[in-house]
Amino acid sequence: MIVLIGLPGSGKSTVGRQLARRLQLPFYDSDHAIEERLGCSIREAFERDGEASFRDLEEVVLDELTRLPNAVISTGGGAITRLATRERLRERGQVVYLNSTPEEIYRRLRHDQNRPLLQVADPLTRLRDLYGARDPLYRETAHFVIETGRPSVATLVNMIVMQLELAGVLS
Repeated sequence: MIVLIGLPGSGKSTVGRQLARRLQLPFYDSDHAIEERLGCSIREAFERDGEASFRDLEEVVLDELTRLPNAVISTGGGAITRLATRERLRERGQVVYLNSTPEEIYRRLRHDQNRPLLQVADPLTRLRDLYGARDPLYRETAHFVIETGRPSVATLVNMIVMQLELAGVLS
């Protein structure tokens, strides 16, 4: 089980999909699983029920996903805010933190209207605040940290596979 964590927009879903294809494993995006369950977008759920309610459901969904046979899972950016989720991810999988700077993410996401936490007057400041609060939690949870910088998705996938092979996780 390989689990990708990182800030919103760090590439977890895109890289996860390609990594799963490369390793011939099933891919699960926890945000998509949550939306299927809710029958609405995460943004709508945030607005309607608030973040705490969303995090409750996210914790349940990630608990279920991490019990599945070998797979690649991309998590929501805030999944690591719950201690129980951090512990479960670390115990059940090889956790890869895709570390992106707030500036990189802002450059990638500045036109994205579907990220509830970025629908604020100053998204770059919001990303910097999120990074400050969450980076220690990502690092506490991760077995591997991959600096995303500007490499292509294929390069990031190669970097992850190389780390997993060096650690003896992949044969």
